[in-house]
Amino acid sequence: MVDRVKGKVALVTGGASGIGRASALLLAQEGAAVVVTDIQDDAGKDVVHAIKSAGGAALYIHHDVADEAAWESVVAQTKDRFGRLDVLVNNAGIAIAGSVLTMTLADWRRQQAINLDGVFLGVKHSLPLMRASGGGSIINISSLAGLKGSPTLAGYCATKGGVRLFTKAVAMECAGARDNVRVNSVHPGIIETPIWNAIIPGASGANTPNLDAMSETVVPTGVKGVPEDIAQGVLYLASDESRYVTGSELVIDGGMSTR
Repeated sequence: MVDRVKGKVALVTGGASGIGRASALLLAQEGAAVVVTDIQDDAGKDVVHAIKSAGGAALYIHHDVADEAAWESVVAQTKDRFGRLDVLVNNAGIAIAGSVLTMTLADWRRQQAINLDGVFLGVKHSLPLMRASGGGSIINISSLAGLKGSPTLAGYCATKGGVRLFTKAVAMECAGARDNVRVNSVHPGIIETPIWNAIIPGASGANTPNLDAMSETVVPTGVKGVPEDIAQGVLYLASDESRYVTGSELVIDGGMSTR
């Protein structure tokens, strides 16, 4: 199937790398105009260049998702450039590992600001334009850590669990308003993205975690996921194929959540 989101306008935060990048590229490949936002400007512009080189429409905007004024600007620029908004992928996020006994309040608040406040602000400021466009799909990227606790990731789990229930509450609000906006969360497991270098302190170069070995031990299928696996789920939720899906959790984790 091709052009599954043809004619739609999608906004993808954290679109410069990992899951965000894969989602932006796939949505564009399937016909959407894509607004890519991030704080990694060079990488974000590279994604937009790739989309345009393939004949798609895209726009890059520097964007701190924890900044409310920045969200207002991003939505305004999206409206000015494309006239509408059909899909919001709240993907931007960080992970800071450490014991709850040693985690600083500053790091706790930084994770909350980006992972949870950023999702709240995205929904708050995108929803009016989405409603004016006739409806759409909000896709909040949570995590397996939003379903299960994980040692040394208490702060991260708190934010991703918050995203999960925030998603359900907004889904019910939109359903009650009959606004034709669906709201769902996606829960990746072990996916090969740059976030692992932040989750494991000092992880880079030779110390980069071996996700293949880790997956053999903790993933029932024995293999890690890649960003494109999550992007396929995002595409499904962005498309009209999921028109009857709202308030749901799409878990893409190789079966980890079943353990």
